[in-house]
Amino acid sequence: MAKYLVIVESPAKVKTIKKFLGANYEVAASNGHVRDLPRSQMGIDVEHNFEPKYITIRGKGDILANLRKEVKKADKIYLATDPDREGEAISWHLLHALKLEGKKVYRITFNEITKNAVKESLKNAREIDMDLVDAQQARRCLDRMVGYKISPLLWAKVKRGLSAGRVQSVALRIICDREEEINAFIPEEYWTLDALFQIPGEKKTLTAKYYGTTQKKQTISSSGELEQIKQSLKDADYQVTDVKHGERTKKPPLPFTTSTLQQEASKLLNFSTQKTMRLAQQLYEGIDIKGNGTVGVITYLRTDSTRISEEAEKAAGEYIRANYGEAYAAGGAHEKKNTQKIQDAHEAIRPTDISRTPALIKDSLSRDQFRLYQLIWKRFTASCMKPALYETTSVKIDAAGQRFTVAASKVKFDGFLCVYHDEDEKEESNTLVKGIDQNTKLVFQDFEEKQHFTQPSPHYTEASLVRALEELGIGRPSTYAPTITTILARRYIVKENKNLYVTELGEIVNHIMKEAFPSIVDVNFTATMEALLDGIAEGNVKWKTVISNFYPDLEDAVDKAEKELEEVEIEDEVSEEVCEHCGRQMVIKYGPHGRFLACPGFPECRNTKPYFEKIGVSCPQCGKDIVLKKTKKGRKYYGCIDNPQCDFMVWQKPVDKRCPKCGSILLEKGNKLVCTDEKCGYVEEAVKETKPVEA
Repeated sequence: MAKYLVIVESPAKVKTIKKFLGANYEVAASNGHVRDLPRSQMGIDVEHNFEPKYITIRGKGDILANLRKEVKKADKIYLATDPDREGEAISWHLLHALKLEGKKVYRITFNEITKNAVKESLKNAREIDMDLVDAQQARRCLDRMVGYKISPLLWAKVKRGLSAGRVQSVALRIICDREEEINAFIPEEYWTLDALFQIPGEKKTLTAKYYGTTQKKQTISSSGELEQIKQSLKDADYQVTDVKHGERTKKPPLPFTTSTLQQEASKLLNFSTQKTMRLAQQLYEGIDIKGNGTVGVITYLRTDSTRISEEAEKAAGEYIRANYGEAYAAGGAHEKKNTQKIQDAHEAIRPTDISRTPALIKDSLSRDQFRLYQLIWKRFTASCMKPALYETTSVKIDAAGQRFTVAASKVKFDGFLCVYHDEDEKEESNTLVKGIDQNTKLVFQDFEEKQHFTQPSPHYTEASLVRALEELGIGRPSTYAPTITTILARRYIVKENKNLYVTELGEIVNHIMKEAFPSIVDVNFTATMEALLDGIAEGNVKWKTVISNFYPDLEDAVDKAEKELEEVEIEDEVSEEVCEHCGRQMVIKYGPHGRFLACPGFPECRNTKPYFEKIGVSCPQCGKDIVLKKTKKGRKYYGCIDNPQCDFMVWQKPVDKRCPKCGSILLEKGNKLVCTDEKCGYVEEAVKETKPVEA
C-alpha cells in the first residue's frame, strides 16, 4: 500500500492531521527550523556572492535522522510547514537537509487545521516557491549582518551582552523619540465653557458647549478671554437658531489581522503581545474538544490580510440569519482593506467554524484561551453584520454674537453592536429632549467653566507600539512580539502599568545607533527595506542584489564607529544589601539569567548573590522579607528570603494584611483576597489602589 509522508512544523499538529488523513499517511514534525546560520560567526560569505552558510541546528540531529527513516518508506513527501515566508523557507531547508532532490516532493499549505482544509491542500500541492524562500533568506541575512556587525561594537563601547537589530533598533528609537517629545512638551492652558438651560415644561437641564462666535469656531486660551465672553453674554437672550435631525452609520470592524489582534487583546484583556501570540498558536494548532477530538479552532495567526474566504462568509451569513435575524446579516461582499503588503494566500484571523461558539467550547479551553477565542469569534461575527444606525440631533444656540452647540445621538438599529462593542466609544452624555425647535424658548440658568492644560502624547504601550510599527511599514506580523520581547529582555525598556519607558541603557544604545548608524535606525530606510523584501517575494527583485547593496555601507559605518565612538560607562543601580565580606553597598547587575547582586569592589572582592525583588510583606514564619522568585522552569512564586532555613512559599502574591478569622496571611487571587489556610476559607474583596491616569 502506498505510503505518503506529511512533514509539519509543530508536534502539536501531528495527531490532529494524522486523524484527518488516515492509514496511508504518516505525519511527522520538524519542530520548527532545522538549519540556520552558525551562531559562532556571521555565516555569510562576503567574498563569494554573499552565499549563506547553513548548518544543522544543535539538537536537531535526532529529529532529522528520524525524518530520514520516514522519507525512505514514503512514495511521496508533502512539506506542510506554516503558510508564510518563514514556513516556505523551512520547507526548502528540509528539502536540502533530508536530501529530497529527485524524489516526489510537494509543498502544501492550509490556513486552518480542519479536515476540509488539509484534504483540499493535498489536491492543490505545488512546488516550493523560491521567491518566498529568497525573501526570507534576505531578511535572515540582513538581520544577521546588522546583529553580528554592530553588537560586538556595543560590547566594546558599552558592555557585553547588548545587541542591535535591524527592526529592534528602530523600535527602540521610536520609543526614545516619544520619550524626548514628552520631556520637551510644554503644556498650554485652555478653558471650556458650558451653558445650562431650562426648557419650559421639562425637568431635565440642557447642557450646551461653547463653540465660538456665530462666524467661526474659537478656543478659549485664558481666564481673561473667558470673562470677556461671559461679560458679553450678560443679560443676553438665547435663541435656538438651527435644529438638524439626521442619521449616521457606524461600520462594523474588519476581522483581525495579527497587529489588530495584539492591540485589542492588550487593550481589552491586558495580554502582552507575546502572550497573545502564544495563546493564538494553541488555538490554531488544536484544542481537544469533548466529543470532537483535537480541532484547530482559529485560522493562521500571522497575517496582515483582512480577506475571508467565500465559504466562511457564507457560513457566517447563515449563522447570523439563524441566530440574530435577516436584518443583521451583511449580505454583500466583505470589505477588504486596501494595502500593498497583503499576502493574499492568507485570510484574516477568524474561527474555523462560526457555529463553534465560545460558550459551546468554554469547558475545553483554559480561561485565557477562552477569552482570546471569544474576542476573535465576536470580532469576526461582527465583521459579517450590518452597520449600526444612529439618530442624530444637532442644535445651535446663539446669543450676542456667541454660539453654543448641542450634539446627541441615539442608537436606532444596533447592527453589529449586539455582538462587538468598541470600548473606546463614548456614550452620549447629553440626551436631547424631543420636540425642541427654533421656537423653543430657553431659560438660561448658569455657566459651568473648567480650566484644562494640553497633554503630551502618551507613553507607548505594547499595543500602540505594534500599531506604530505597522503604520510605518516596519517588520511583519511575525516580528512584532519577538521585537518587543527582545528590547524588554535587554533592559533597553521597562514596562510599568502597561506603559513602556526607556532605561538609561536604552538611551545610550539608541544614541550610539543614531550617531554611528543613522540609516539603520531611520524609519523610512527600514520601511523601504521591507518594501524590497516584498519585491523579492513577488519575484521582482533579486535577493542577493539587496544584500550586496546593503553590506558595504554597513561595513564602512562599523569601521568608522570603531575609531570615532567613545566608550560609555553605565552606573550600576545600588541596592540596600551590604556585602558581608567587605562592607560595601552591593549593586544590581544583569547577567544572562537576569538580575543578581555583586560587590562593586571587584576584582578585590568577588562576592555575588541572587537578587530578589521584595514585595513589602514580612514572612509569617520568621518575620524576614518575602521576595518574588522563579522556579528552574521560570514559573513565578513568592518565598522567604531566608530559604532554605525558612521554607515558606506560595504561588499567589501575599498582601500585608492578616486574616481576621485565623490570623494567617492573605493572598491575592484575581480581585479577591483569600486566606492561605484553606480550612479557614476566609475571602474578601480586594481594594484596588486608584492611580493617577497617564495622560
